[in-house]
Amino acid sequence: NIIFISAESIQNFVIDNELHGEEITPFLNGLKEHEDTFYFENFYHQTSQGKTSDSEFVTENSLYPISGGAVFFTHAQNKYHSFPEIIKEKDYTSAVLHANTDTFWNRNQMYDSLEIDTFYDRESYEVTDDNQVGWGLKDKEFFTQSIPHLREIEEPFYAKLITITNHFPFDLEEVDRSLEPYDSNSNTLNKYFPTVRYTDEAIEQFFIQLKAAGLYENSIIVIMGDHDGISANHNKAMAEYLDKEEITPYDYTQLQRVPFYIHIPGYGEGEQMSNIAGQVDIKPTLLHLLGIETNHDIYFGND
Repeated sequence: NIIFISAESIQNFVIDNELHGEEITPFLNGLKEHEDTFYFENFYHQTSQGKTSDSEFVTENSLYPISGGAVFFTHAQNKYHSFPEIIKEKDYTSAVLHANTDTFWNRNQMYDSLEIDTFYDRESYEVTDDNQVGWGLKDKEFFTQSIPHLREIEEPFYAKLITITNHFPFDLEEVDRSLEPYDSNSNTLNKYFPTVRYTDEAIEQFFIQLKAAGLYENSIIVIMGDHDGISANHNKAMAEYLDKEEITPYDYTQLQRVPFYIHIPGYGEGEQMSNIAGQVDIKPTLLHLLGIETNHDIYFGND
C-alpha cells in the first residue's frame, strides 16, 4: 500500500529546530534519522493560489498549477493521466480521506477527473463540538477515525490523508497544547508552533495505530508538507525567531522548503537526500518505486 500524509502548512524550518528549549517536531526529527526513511531536505512546495488543492494537483499529475486561481476550479473537467489512474494497471484502489466538506476546493468534481475511487469526506467522520477546532476535525481524532476506513479499502491501495489542525489561523485549545506559543509581534507565527507540535504528535500516534491495525509492514508511508504556512507578512517575526537581521529574498525562498519523507518499513537503507526536488517529482518517484514505467506519460518531474 501507499499511505500518503499531506501535512497541512508544515514548513521545513521547524524540523530539527527548537522553541523554549524543546524540539518542535520530535517525532518527525527522529523519523528522518530512521534506517527505513528517505528524507529530502531540499524539497520545495510548488503551489500557487490553490494552496492545498494545488499541492494535490501537482502531486497526482506532475504538472504545474496555474498562476492565478485554482486548477481544481478552472480545469476540473479536463482529462488527466493521474497517478491514481496509472496505478489501476497494477490493481491499486485509491482513496482520499479528509474531514472537510466534499465541495471544498471543488474536490467532489476534481477527484472524478483524477479517477480517485473513494473520497471519505466530513460525512464519513463523527465531528462534534468537542473534537473539532479551526477548520475541522482535530488531527489526532482524524487519524483515529481513519483507521477503520483504511482497513475496509481493498488492498493494495493508495490512500491520501489530508490533515487540517495546522491550518491558519492556527487555533488550538490549551488542553491540546504540549508546546507554548512563541512570543513575537506576529500572533500568527506565535500560534503556529503549538499546532505544528500537535500535528507531529498526531502523526506519531498514527504510526502506532497503523502497526496495531496490521497496515504498517506492507505499506510505503509518505509524508509531505503541502505548502507554506507563514507568509512574507510575518518576515519580521520570522527573522527574530531564526536569529537573522532580516529575511532576504534568498531566505524567503529557503522557507518554501517543506518536509518530504518516504518511509519503507523493513528497507534498512534509507538516507537523507540533498537533491533539489519538488512536488512535481513525486508522481514519477512513486511510480518507479512501484516498478511502473513512465516513458509513455507526459509529466514535468524527475524520479
